[in-house]
Amino acid sequence: MTVLHDAVLDWYDANARDLPWRSATATPWSVMVSEFMLQQTPVSRVLPVHEAWMERWPTPADLAAEPTGEAVRAWGRLGYPRRALRLHAAATAIVEQHDGEVPATYDELIALPGVGDYTAAAIATFAYGKRHVVLDTNVRRVFARTLSGVEFPAQSVNKAERELAAGVLPQDEPTAATWSVAVMELGALVCTAANPSCTRCPVADQCAWRAAGHPAYDG
Repeated sequence: MTVLHDAVLDWYDANARDLPWRSATATPWSVMVSEFMLQQTPVSRVLPVHEAWMERWPTPADLAAEPTGEAVRAWGRLGYPRRALRLHAAATAIVEQHDGEVPATYDELIALPGVGDYTAAAIATFAYGKRHVVLDTNVRRVFARTLSGVEFPAQSVNKAERELAAGVLPQDEPTAATWSVAVMELGALVCTAANPSCTRCPVADQCAWRAAGHPAYDG
């Protein structure tokens, strides 16, 4: 898999978007806020709200000290305002159980209110450089096409899909963390759900779906 890894990592190094929650100075809290906001919401809509949120509540303690209604109001037009309530509840738990610091382990993160498997793995990976399988919609689509030869993944994550993703996860923790965000970015920018840009894909020559003639999804 070294060829696959190198191609994706080199592409990411040259094409990654400059996002505030990916910067070297981003706090784990910034990463956590972004993960809650990015659920079912495009990056372009999240950026201004994330910036305003971090200016107002730069730490979990700052948010936890405010009424839940303020969190919902600040959520604005992102939609699905329950996410704001869950983030507020998670911030409160972080203050009460973790001295105000976003925990670094998957087990501690998934125990927080509103944090599921994907979010726990994403925060541990992107905030702390841990090695976890991170399966969002973009990642699942890239793996479905390049590794399994199908246009789209199953409706929900299954054991075989998780094992497939684990099998290509680099062993080195920092490399694994970069790989996870690189595959995600590839799915967001190139291997899109509609009209994928195969001519711009760094792994087009290794893609099982392309080699099969781009068969339509039959799920």
